[in-house]
Amino acid sequence: MKIENEKKAGGLRAGSGRKVGTGKFQEPTEVIRIPTSQKSVITDFLSAYTRKQHDNAFKVDLDAVGDFEFPTMHHVPLNIALFNSKVPAGNPSPADDHVESRLDPSEFLVDKVDATFFVTIQGYSMMDVGLLPGDKAVVDRSKTANIGDIVLAVINGEFTIKTLGRHKSGAPRLLPANKDFKPIEITEEMQFEIWGVVTGSFRRF
Repeated sequence: MKIENEKKAGGLRAGSGRKVGTGKFQEPTEVIRIPTSQKSVITDFLSAYTRKQHDNAFKVDLDAVGDFEFPTMHHVPLNIALFNSKVPAGNPSPADDHVESRLDPSEFLVDKVDATFFVTIQGYSMMDVGLLPGDKAVVDRSKTANIGDIVLAVINGEFTIKTLGRHKSGAPRLLPANKDFKPIEITEEMQFEIWGVVTGSFRRF
């Protein structure tokens, strides 16, 4: 006997199933058949993939630095003539009585030897303040960083040099000196620390 209006079991129902964009991977999924022996391999791969996606979510373009170097603790002072006149071209002569004083480059660049080190600039994020790839930045760990200082910071284990700023919320932010780079907003999820204040730089042509 046939019963009218009998409900059919099974089949796809409108609005049923997991919504697109939800779930562990935040994207559509589909069922596949795999050998039982490979189940653990696939599971481990998907776990590693998930961790990588999570790590990338907090990854920022740091324009990292390299070559950490320390100044020589004991050295013979270099007292080089410091001229008080501007020379458009050519070399000044000490006989011209323009020598104002003598300058030791090490004393000029380094305030505290035991708290200072040098790092090599990589990238162009700070080019508008004169820091170019290959330059040596002088970093002093004894100085307290203030808003507006150029600092060496470490974010999630990566070093970078930026200008220290502050968001309206009070959270710190790192500002580049190049319009092609975006500020780095520091969040609670990031491991953030200021390693020192950049007090100067030098380069060879």
